[in-house]
Amino acid sequence: MKRLNIITLGVKNLIKSRSFYESLFDWKPKDEESKDIAFYNMGGWMIALYPRNLLAEDITIPADGNGFSGITLAHNVVKKSDVKKILDRAKSLGANIIKPAQDVFWGGYSGYFQDIDGHFWEVAYNPFTKTLEDGTLDLPKI
Repeated sequence: MKRLNIITLGVKNLIKSRSFYESLFDWKPKDEESKDIAFYNMGGWMIALYPRNLLAEDITIPADGNGFSGITLAHNVVKKSDVKKILDRAKSLGANIIKPAQDVFWGGYSGYFQDIDGHFWEVAYNPFTKTLEDGTLDLPKI
């Protein structure tokens, strides 16, 4: 059973985080009216934003975690020049640029930012895959 349906990001302030992602990636929430959680359709799966303290309470762990969790999220782009554009836009919305856009060891071009809640995002152009206009990746056979 290979299925990943929802990635939930614990956020400090749901209103600010919604504004950040909706402005950065032009995401549209599934339910504009919800004040408790935000769901964004990613074409077959969803990203959810949920208050970090309530998420920790649900899991029954302390909410004060910090540092690198060992997880990054990636946003692949169609054109190499889009990497810097997205990173600049993220910075203007309050993100910290961790690694500026640059050529990388695997032959692509990417950079990293840390969003306003501490989640790490890679913005990447991969010349070996095709990123369709709708954001879907067309991966080559390995």
